[in-house]
Amino acid sequence: MSSAETVPPVSKAWPTAARLLVRWLDDHERVDVLLESLPTDLSRVERARVQNLLFGAVRHLGRIDSHLKPLLARAPRTRVRAVLLLAGCELIEGGAEGHVARVVHHAVEQTKALASPAEARLVNAVVRKLAAVLAAEVAPPADASPEALAVWYSHPQWLIERWRSYFGAEATRALLEWNQTPAPVHVRWRPRDRAPTEEEMRGVGPTTWAGFYEIKSGHWSDVAPLLASGLMAVQDPSTRLALELLAPKAGETVLDLCAAPGGKSLAIADAMGSGRVVAVDLPGPRIDRLAANLGLAPATIDVALVQGDAARNPGRLLAEHDLPVTAPAVLLDVPCSNTGVMRHRVDVKWRLQEGDFKKHAQQQGELLQAASRLVTPGGRLVYSTCSLDPVENERVVEAFCERTGGRFSVIESRLSRPWETGHDGAAAFLLKASDGTRPARR
Repeated sequence: MSSAETVPPVSKAWPTAARLLVRWLDDHERVDVLLESLPTDLSRVERARVQNLLFGAVRHLGRIDSHLKPLLARAPRTRVRAVLLLAGCELIEGGAEGHVARVVHHAVEQTKALASPAEARLVNAVVRKLAAVLAAEVAPPADASPEALAVWYSHPQWLIERWRSYFGAEATRALLEWNQTPAPVHVRWRPRDRAPTEEEMRGVGPTTWAGFYEIKSGHWSDVAPLLASGLMAVQDPSTRLALELLAPKAGETVLDLCAAPGGKSLAIADAMGSGRVVAVDLPGPRIDRLAANLGLAPATIDVALVQGDAARNPGRLLAEHDLPVTAPAVLLDVPCSNTGVMRHRVDVKWRLQEGDFKKHAQQQGELLQAASRLVTPGGRLVYSTCSLDPVENERVVEAFCERTGGRFSVIESRLSRPWETGHDGAAAFLLKASDGTRPARR
């Protein structure tokens, strides 16, 4: 961490994280929405501290709660529970010598301000006992019961059982360990005509994926100007799978459906150098980010943003904006369970229900069917998700190909299992339209 970015006293970040956690516990607001509500007077370092605390508490919720229950005679007020969860997170994620004493002291002081002196005494006793219990724990082996894995790795038991049926015991534990590790932030270098200079590399480190770099801890201030200038874009290396299969060509028109927040749209534009990118998504809060990303596209790219439902007659939607109703390349990055990106979306595991996979697959199939009508004869359609689940990946594509009676065939597919690839989970399928594919109806 640079000297200009030393961590300030956490008196502002810690209570802010506690209040957001109370909202999450009481009202079940999404973590990403909560972070968007942070007060504007928080510094960048304080905002990062709030996010780390909130993410950690939600990430380790199941494990901490399993130990708190026998230590508490009755359920505490939500604000006290939030303090205990934040303290538990800090205990789990460790520190230097004397760390436990500092965590206990700080939790007590925060409880005095957020709750009451009496509750502070309770927190003092409970956090000390919690620290001892956590220190004595030993990670369960891969063949441990789903119940034991669910507690240690803070995941729903049903989800662990589902993953075991797909991936086996060893891979499932590797995935659980991956999900419980804080995620780094990756950026993509955008200029095609030169590599970054030594000065531009000061805030990032290399990765094994060409063009992608990892932001070094504490070096956001070094990278922020490069992001603002458009030289770099925040993007996970997993996104390259779909883009490499799509292989956008200079001069083409490419349709990007379900495009928000626009990272892939911008990457498509950068790869083409010239041509047209049409980005489509539903109206909503992410449209502003999509517009901002499209605004960074090279001047040689004609960009268009269309707000509407890609599942409902997208050809007519495009025609209403005087845009081509078919294209040789279509990307469909569908809404999904997000099981491949749980390091970034730490509350997904607590929101998911077993029936959600089937619901997602139905919507994904409808979107894929609609997108297929926008592909020119002989063109290519890439279906992608950030899911690890076959119900949302292979089975959706197989059902689609069967339903279209051979009009589309799978040319290639790629799957990222994060414990193997070292980046987010994702799936991508390249589908080629037959020469007799009918164009979209207007």
